[in-house]
Amino acid sequence: MSYQTLEVFAEGPVAQVWINRPDLRNAFNETVIAELTRAFTELGTNDEVRAIVLGGRGKVFCAGADLNWMKAMAGYTREQNRADALGLATMLKVMHDCPKPTIARIHGPCFAGGMGLAAVCDFAFAAQSAEFCLSEVKLGLIPATIGPYVVQAMGARAAQRYFLSAEKFSAAEAYRIGFIHEICPDEELDDTIDALLGLLVDNSPNAVRAAKRLVHDLTDAPLTDALIADTAERIADIRASDEGREGVKSFLEKRKPSWIIPDPTPDES
Repeated sequence: MSYQTLEVFAEGPVAQVWINRPDLRNAFNETVIAELTRAFTELGTNDEVRAIVLGGRGKVFCAGADLNWMKAMAGYTREQNRADALGLATMLKVMHDCPKPTIARIHGPCFAGGMGLAAVCDFAFAAQSAEFCLSEVKLGLIPATIGPYVVQAMGARAAQRYFLSAEKFSAAEAYRIGFIHEICPDEELDDTIDALLGLLVDNSPNAVRAAKRLVHDLTDAPLTDALIADTAERIADIRASDEGREGVKSFLEKRKPSWIIPDPTPDES
């Protein structure tokens, strides 16, 4: 599928999604929102894809909303603003619920809605030079649609500070508050992500999908009898699945499970 604002590559088990608006600091508008929704929907249902990396071309991960888009919104009615915001909220939910593991590749500024993109990914890896900001209140706005994901990623106490102050903070601070998983030198960012991808693609695709859903469902869930029963059902289902049986069997037989993708045959010419 062709895209106006994205570059999407799905070769082998890893898909790469690049926001490709470097001259506009990879800021998003209604087209970017629609295309990210479509890309993550399609990649999420592609059986060949086992992991997705989201990045930004140029020197910026994502600077938030496009200024021209914001100018247009200034003339919207409340109902038009609501419909527009629902499009962004839908995109974030689609990305958050994508059944494949997702990795945010963060370099340079990650501001406002860009922090929402990072927060909906399962992993957030950042270069040391990355910087972060929830700048909405400076413009008389609030980070509402991205809020549930950002608060979950950094915690309520940190969110109180950065939602209200709109101050910039470093990759080191983002790591300290738990918003990102790992920091590395800029030149090592891709190698660090590749190492994680090597782990992800060797795991059972069905188990990874079920484990991701399990984390979502257990987050803030009360410890009830119904929840305990549900977890028992889940482990019973996965044990009885084809991949569950194959995983245990291959472990006992001391061989690689069938879902492991063999290394390409080396060129002997």
